[in-house]
Amino acid sequence: MITDCYDQLRHLPAIRIVLVATTHPGNIGSSARAMKTMGLTNLVLVAPRHYPSAEATARASGADDVLERAQVVDTLDQALHGCVRVVGTSARPRGLSSPELAPRQAAQVLLATASQAPVALVFGRESSGLSNDELDRCHYTVQIPANPQFSSLNLAAAVQLLSYELRQQALAGLPTASERPAPPPAPAEDVERFYQHLQTVLIALGFLNPVNPRHLMRRLRHLFNRAQPTATEINILRGMLSAVQTAAPHVSPSELDARSAADPLHRDR
Repeated sequence: MITDCYDQLRHLPAIRIVLVATTHPGNIGSSARAMKTMGLTNLVLVAPRHYPSAEATARASGADDVLERAQVVDTLDQALHGCVRVVGTSARPRGLSSPELAPRQAAQVLLATASQAPVALVFGRESSGLSNDELDRCHYTVQIPANPQFSSLNLAAAVQLLSYELRQQALAGLPTASERPAPPPAPAEDVERFYQHLQTVLIALGFLNPVNPRHLMRRLRHLFNRAQPTATEINILRGMLSAVQTAAPHVSPSELDARSAADPLHRDR
């Protein structure tokens, strides 16, 4: 069965468009205009350099209501609060990156969850995009297949292209399963607390090098991001970590050192 296209269009305003550290206020206004033309209205700005701004309002060209409702926050974690599925944009392939989607696939992934829980599409800085740490907060990355000899897209143009793809997929409708829908993944902030807990436990066990834990932790992030655990599953995992913390004092340091040295991943930490 195919869902009614107008029912799908109802979910477009639930999709959170997040702009990170935007330098030029005109790009914020143009992005708001691009969003509104496609039925998207939920804008979050992370540490913009200049905002509010008369130039942003001028470039919005009638999308003033999107700007007026826009949230301004200090960090990406604040912008993603409550989101269970996050897609980050990237102009180029990254090492150890999250699974990469084409624009149409990204739209389908976001729409499939938007009816159940908040989701976000994240855009980075005009000059350098999203950092690796910021992309680690995303379940997927999306890359617009531009000319490889000149792939630099204006921020608002990128927002327009992906907003268009979201609207087209909403109009096409999505197949719906007849069985009870699966519970949504856990909110981003709960997953982030799990990663911090996991890192603390792995360092305490001697499994993770506290001087440079990033490489292995990025691999673990991608593993759990692929699994997309629910809130209940995150609670189970954190309960397991708490049990390990309780038992860890009974393991001698020499035993921990022996385990760490025998681990084939030890060199990668």
